[in-house]
Amino acid sequence: MRILHTMIRVNNLDESIMFYKNFFGMKVLRKQDYPKGKFSLAFIGYGEEESSTVIELTYNWDTIKYDHGNAFGHIALEVDDAYETCAEIKKKGGKILRNPGPMMHGTTVIAFIEDPNGYKIELIQKGTF
Repeated sequence: MRILHTMIRVNNLDESIMFYKNFFGMKVLRKQDYPKGKFSLAFIGYGEEESSTVIELTYNWDTIKYDHGNAFGHIALEVDDAYETCAEIKKKGGKILRNPGPMMHGTTVIAFIEDPNGYKIELIQKGTF
């Protein structure tokens, strides 16, 4: 068994794809429209779905906005340098929610940013956890 993907619903598919491509270097692995169901799916990530865990972006054509609720936490991404990654994200206009630094009561270097849909993305610096 393995984790295949995490699905998040998005307000604007193209904007979300560009966010993950521009800020994190992810690529679109596949994308398909389902006109009868009035939705589109895009699978993004770093490697092929057969061997990597990816993110599924779901765009429902008739839905303008979602309520996130309080159960979902965040998506975590490993980065070589959280400080450098956040500096690049700031330059590109990204929203930093928590600046990089050691986590409370620990030494793992983390930061949090927000995607265009309000989802939190945790950056975890490689080698610090």
